[in-house]
Amino acid sequence: MNLEFFITKRLITGKENKSSISAPIIKIAIVAIALSVIMMLFAIATGEGLKEKVREKVAAFNGHIQIYNYDNNTSDVSVVPVSIHQEFYPKFKNIDGISHVQAIANKGGIIIADDTFEGIIAKGVGADYNWNVFEEYIVEGRLPNYNGKLNEEVLLSSLMANRLQLSLGDKFSTFFLKDDNPSQTPNRRNFTIVGIYNSRFEEFDGTYVFVDIRHIQRINKWKKDEVGSFEVFLNSFDDIDAKSKEIYGATLSTLDSNNIKKKYSSIFEWISLFDFNVTGIIGIMIIVGGINMITALLVLILERTQMIGILKALGAASWSVRKIFLYNAIYLICIGLFWGNLIGLGLLFLQDKFKFLKFADPKEYYIEYIPIHIDFLVVVLLNIGVIFLCLLMLLLPSYIITRISPVKSIKFE
Repeated sequence: MNLEFFITKRLITGKENKSSISAPIIKIAIVAIALSVIMMLFAIATGEGLKEKVREKVAAFNGHIQIYNYDNNTSDVSVVPVSIHQEFYPKFKNIDGISHVQAIANKGGIIIADDTFEGIIAKGVGADYNWNVFEEYIVEGRLPNYNGKLNEEVLLSSLMANRLQLSLGDKFSTFFLKDDNPSQTPNRRNFTIVGIYNSRFEEFDGTYVFVDIRHIQRINKWKKDEVGSFEVFLNSFDDIDAKSKEIYGATLSTLDSNNIKKKYSSIFEWISLFDFNVTGIIGIMIIVGGINMITALLVLILERTQMIGILKALGAASWSVRKIFLYNAIYLICIGLFWGNLIGLGLLFLQDKFKFLKFADPKEYYIEYIPIHIDFLVVVLLNIGVIFLCLLMLLLPSYIITRISPVKSIKFE
């Protein structure tokens, strides 16, 4: 074993190796491995980052899981109220992994401006509403305050504000139809814009206006302890399917539940395609890196044919000689991985901090810049996987060493 490492070290660091035919090919192989790692890191980090951002935005408007009366399960508008006196509110005590539960009520309405109007869903929220998930979307003004007395403060999207030609501080009128008798004169409410948000999710930005939930309760003639539904936030999105089943089993038989994966299945089917794309990129990059390493190994074997013959003549087994070249290949792969990780993770860190890479059309991806999510466990597994798969690919070409005859190889020039 000591002889194998000694010869490997000489093969790697020997001065004669720097001027040999294999030197530029080895450098190309190292560069290929480094570039492959950079591409794979970018594919994984951007794919996971985009998935995470889309999930966050959908959850910001809906929570991860919704609990509502069975009679409301076909509509986004709250018709039949639910009492807030539930075992799971304000906090789930018998289910782990839940970070927050909040009560909301939705009501369809029409905003009337000077020269136009827009249909909206007024999302009534209260003091228990988790505004933390919304802070990054605020582009003007502030978040409304519903902790004190009933007020007219609302949060409007920039998309809706542009359509209605409204700006921060403006007042507007909203008309709500009466559910029990739509033919009667609609309820009118006047609101003041204290904040404007932009999530770049047109499906939500063009629909929701955030108002005090007490307005919805009064319009619907509900009691103070009646709401439209509950939104549940999880600690981890990965648990959404399991927690949906637990929550459904832990609530009353008169209540139903749903999660955003089912409610917005088309969106989550779309982002699930990212995994397929990332897998394809990783596979292609490993093949490219592996082929370059195979080429470098074959050239190295060809250049060192006489040395192989001498080692065999001295009694070295074929597998021992193969290991010398495989050790050398692992060393070269590790050099490529080092530079690939250093450059790749460095660029990803800069993108995460400064967001200099942006989408040409943000509307298609619901976000302006390319988001980054780095899981260092995945990075470690990726590096281990690259070493293993490249080494596996090198086993077959290294078999050519067993076919080299000591007598002929010593004469080889």
